[in-house]
Amino acid sequence: MVGARVTPATESDSVLNSANSLTMPLTFFDLPWLLLNPVKQVFFYRLAASTSTREHFHSFILPKLKLSLSIVLRSYLPLSGRIIWDPQEPKPSIVVSINDAVSVTVAETDADFSLLSGYGQRPASEIHTLIPELPFSDDSASVYSLQITLFPGQGFSIGVSAHHAVLDGKTSTMFVKAWAHLCKLDNNAVSLPDNLTPSFDRSLVKDLTGLEQKMIEIATSLRADKTKTRRRSLCPNPARVIIIGDDVVLSTLVLTRDDVERLRERVQSSESSLLHLSAFVVANAYAWTCLVNARGGNGERLVSFLLGGDFRERLDPPLPATYFGNCVFTVGSYKRKAKEFFGERGFVAAVEILSGLVKGLSSRKIETVAEEFKIGFDSIGESSQIGSVAMSNRFGVYESDFGWGRPVKVDVVSIRGDGISMAEKGDESGGVEIGLCMKKTDMDVVLALFNTGLQN
Repeated sequence: MVGARVTPATESDSVLNSANSLTMPLTFFDLPWLLLNPVKQVFFYRLAASTSTREHFHSFILPKLKLSLSIVLRSYLPLSGRIIWDPQEPKPSIVVSINDAVSVTVAETDADFSLLSGYGQRPASEIHTLIPELPFSDDSASVYSLQITLFPGQGFSIGVSAHHAVLDGKTSTMFVKAWAHLCKLDNNAVSLPDNLTPSFDRSLVKDLTGLEQKMIEIATSLRADKTKTRRRSLCPNPARVIIIGDDVVLSTLVLTRDDVERLRERVQSSESSLLHLSAFVVANAYAWTCLVNARGGNGERLVSFLLGGDFRERLDPPLPATYFGNCVFTVGSYKRKAKEFFGERGFVAAVEILSGLVKGLSSRKIETVAEEFKIGFDSIGESSQIGSVAMSNRFGVYESDFGWGRPVKVDVVSIRGDGISMAEKGDESGGVEIGLCMKKTDMDVVLALFNTGLQN
């Protein structure tokens, strides 16, 4: 492995050409994610034999990726910076100084590209070798790091580690698309299109009810060591560090457009005519019922499910669609009895609950965001099973073409257990991909229920 640092390309009018640094405060949407593990994602790109040699990769592909990264970082400066919690400030901020950069690790592997970029069960430990570390300490945390890995004769991957307190799934996807856009155009574009140009105006997120202080209290309460000197530490909580054993596998379940439609028909035939039956809701409900049924056990045991809704368009006034940062309102259904999701009626019940959560987002008051986060975190210790979803099938992750074709596979690697990831189906509109990561013995049970349910 070889490490490199890619700095943002400079401009004559760049704010970083002065002695001053760029400082962006975290908002109450950002603060709850402060002490959680990085979000990790990997994009796989297959290359023709003639373009996947070591010589071509290092002389043409890698320099092109680095140059376009430098250029796009000019528009996404916060990604090259760090999170700092100044002792004199009440909350952390993103700080970018002149010499800051995105860490880029360049690696090579003899692993089977087709296996790791496939949809079947893959060793999670092998996929994690394609993801870079995100450095952090008590007083500083990096925002973004990358790893570009060559599979000689096969293709390459781009692994991402991103700090959730700086960007949500929509922002993260927008950045990768912007980077790909400039790379594919041979860096001739001096500016990004409007839909890929981030908006950094934090004044649009107004704190009228003291939400920031409440969110800081929630974030620090998650830390096991609550002494005064540790409350401001930017290290992830050790209790939340994920350890991947050799028996853990990653797998991607697929719902075709026809599968989604048939699942909708099951619900519609149950006289539930006023439900929100988006592919997101239907796929989440189906995955959740498979997970609960796979665990089985006492039907009286308590289970909870969380999901995040994008609030950019729901604020008054609404934020720009390209707002950079977190703008996710977490809602959930807490401490339900597992038996509610058993059997065929369980899927319908899950759709009804998730439909209600999604429809209810439009009427949620922003001042309840702290309360909702606290309820969600508190439920972790009271439920036997916690479901959650990362990313969305509406982000368009498969649109990230750097000039060598669309990715053949995109995986969220930071999920585990009953947490799932979601993306659009790479080769079909209307389909959904659902990522899972768990022990192989558990995965076998979930896959059997998933496939049998679709056949029935």
